[in-house]
Amino acid sequence: MRLLGPGKGWSYGAAATAAAVTLPSPRRGCHAVAGAVLALLAAACSPGGAPASSVPPPASGLVAGTPSATAGEARTLYDERNETLKGVRFFEDGWRTDFSRHSVPLTEIGMAAGPRDSTIPAIDSPVFIPVKESVDWPMGFDLVVALEMEATARAYPVPILRWHEIVNDVVAGVPVAVTFCPLCNSAVVFDRRVDGVEYDFGVSGNLRNGDLVMYDRQTHSWWQQFTGEGIVGEHSGKRLSILPAAMLSWADFKASFPDGLVLSRNTGFQRDYGRDPYVTDDGDDLTPILVDDVDGRLLVKEKVVGVTLGGIAAAFPFSVLRGQRVVNFAAGDERVVVFLESSGLAAAFSTGVFDPRVDGEVLTFSADGDRFVDDQTGSEWSVLGRAAAGPLAGKRMDRVAHGDYFWFAWAAFNPDTVIYRGP
Repeated sequence: MRLLGPGKGWSYGAAATAAAVTLPSPRRGCHAVAGAVLALLAAACSPGGAPASSVPPPASGLVAGTPSATAGEARTLYDERNETLKGVRFFEDGWRTDFSRHSVPLTEIGMAAGPRDSTIPAIDSPVFIPVKESVDWPMGFDLVVALEMEATARAYPVPILRWHEIVNDVVAGVPVAVTFCPLCNSAVVFDRRVDGVEYDFGVSGNLRNGDLVMYDRQTHSWWQQFTGEGIVGEHSGKRLSILPAAMLSWADFKASFPDGLVLSRNTGFQRDYGRDPYVTDDGDDLTPILVDDVDGRLLVKEKVVGVTLGGIAAAFPFSVLRGQRVVNFAAGDERVVVFLESSGLAAAFSTGVFDPRVDGEVLTFSADGDRFVDDQTGSEWSVLGRAAAGPLAGKRMDRVAHGDYFWFAWAAFNPDTVIYRGP
C-alpha cells in the first residue's frame, strides 16, 4: 500500500460546484461565508420547512444571532461584548457558559443558525417503529446511522438527522447522543455520561471548522461534534466516549436487522423529511465548505472513511474503496479491515471497520464478487463484521469506531492524516 503524508494546498477540482458560495481566494473560511450559511440554515431549518428571514452579516463578519436582528443591531450588540469575548463571532446572550474556560481559541467559533435549538431542535423523545412495520419509508437507498448495543439494533435515518442533528436516546440502558452534521457528513454516536453524570445535548447554533458545536443543557458547556471534545465552559478539555456505529443503507439495515427498530417520522416537529434541505429542486448541493485552509490532496467533498489507529489518523477515499471494497490496514502493531458495500441503489454505500482478530488469529480479507471472504478459512462475512457462512459461521469481529466524512472536514480535524491510495 502507499500512504501519503500531510500536505497543504487548495484543490477544488470537480467539487467546485458543490459550494454554496463563490470562493475568490484560496483561503476563504468561516469569516467570508458565514452570511451565506445563516441564510441557508435559517431557510432550511425554520419550523415547517418554511423559509425564515435571513440576516446579512455586519462588516466584521459577525453573524446576527436572531432572524429579527438587523446588521446594525448586530454591530451594536457586538460592540457591547466584554473583553473576554472581544473578536468572537457569536453571541453569549442567554448562555450560562463560562467563556473564560476554553480549549480552542474562541475566535475559531462562529454563529450560523440562530440561538440554542431555535432553528435545529434536537429530538429528546424519540419514537421508534419495528423495521417490519416500516413499509414505504425510509427508501432503500436512504442512509441510516446504525447502532447495535447488546441485542438492540436501531436505525436513525439521515433524512431525519439532517433536520435535527442530535437525538438524545437510551439504548440497552446506556444514554446516547446520536449526532449528524450535514455540513461535514459526520455521524458520531456518544455516551452522554461525563464523570458518571448524565447529560443531554442540543444544537448551539455555532460552528467550528464547519462542524456542529453541541452544548449540554446542564452546564451549557460547548462540545465539538466531530471529536466529542469539550471546547468551551466547565467541561472544556474533557471528551465524550465515542460508541462504534455504522453508516448503512436502509436496505442493508433491514436485511441485517429484521427485528430492529427505526426512528419514526413522528418526531413532534413539522419537517418535510422527504426533502433534503441542503439540495435544491434542481439537485444542486448547497452544503457550504467552512474551513480556513483546505487540504488539497483530495477533492474537497470526496467522502472518506476516517479512522484513528495506533495514534495515526488514516483516510480511505471512497474513490479507492469503490474499486477495491476491502482494505487490510496496519499501523504499528494494530490492524483493521475496512469494508465498503454498495446496495446497488444510487450512491448508498455501507461501511464497516473491524479488528480482524478472531479466536486469536489475525485474518486477512478479499472481495470475491459481492462477498467479503477471509483468506484463511474462506468464510463469508457481512459488512457488519459477521461470518455468515463457512468454517467461522456465527463468529463476529469487534467493531472499530470510524466515520464516513467529507474530506475537508476530516482533514481539518486531522491535519496529519495519511491517505490510503491503494495497494
